[in-house]
Amino acid sequence: MIKANDASILVIGATGFLGTEICRRLTAANRSVKGLIRAGSDPAKVKALQDAGVETVTGDMKDPASINEAMKGVSTVISTATSTISRQEGDSIETVDDAGQLNVVEAAKNAGVKHFVFISFHSMPQEFPLQTAKRNAEQALMESGMDYTILQPTMFMEMWLSPIVGFNYPEAKATIYGDGKNKLCWVSLEDVAALAVASVDNPEAINKVFEIGGPDALSPLEVVKIFEDSSGRSFTVEHVPVEALLAQKNNAPDSLSQSFTSLMIAYADEKLIPMEETIRILPVQLKTVKEYASTVS
Repeated sequence: MIKANDASILVIGATGFLGTEICRRLTAANRSVKGLIRAGSDPAKVKALQDAGVETVTGDMKDPASINEAMKGVSTVISTATSTISRQEGDSIETVDDAGQLNVVEAAKNAGVKHFVFISFHSMPQEFPLQTAKRNAEQALMESGMDYTILQPTMFMEMWLSPIVGFNYPEAKATIYGDGKNKLCWVSLEDVAALAVASVDNPEAINKVFEIGGPDALSPLEVVKIFEDSSGRSFTVEHVPVEALLAQKNNAPDSLSQSFTSLMIAYADEKLIPMEETIRILPVQLKTVKEYASTVS
């Protein structure tokens, strides 16, 4: 739910996949949007934001002074930033996802920001550095005195059903973590962006935490079958046992490796997310895995 006004919305992580989609949707709705970029950001991504009507401001979550400057004239902050996909020198879970997000919350509070939308992720059984960072930011936000909306999506289709993590649909091969029988509510990155935008200026979204899933509860093996039907090809499936993932986590050399392995363990666990009440408050038509498969296979 959005309405036209002159106050700016600042998107933290604007050059990321999710941040870019949020910016696109906001500018399409004629909102005044500022996108935080860094000095080393990809020029093509920066130009795409500017061409879409986004005012780009240079800053770094690790530099509180630059964040304070970026907050000027801002009424709403949407933060999607993470060090897990794209990193520059000095970036880590500790400096970006943890301390960096805390810098952003503090700067927003000091600037008098009215509403802060934070993209986190759903609760997972394992403790690991990325989850700790997300919960630290959530806690700081809830204690800040600002109105907040926290979105906790489950597994992104565009990430977990892609070659980057072993779901290699171009070659009809799939790596499955665990036995592949557990149900997950896969969600589209585009839908999470739409839900974030629908949170802005929405009284029912204020001071709420929403777990976010897709419209279907499907096991990884059921997802493979959907891709087989869509592509007309049989997939070769390789399973990675949970025991091997736990051993990999225990031997992980750094917080990023430990966190990625923990996410794979969460992939092997069942997670059902009812969405009826969320969709009533944030009315978005959710994409199915079948629809996603049809666009990529």
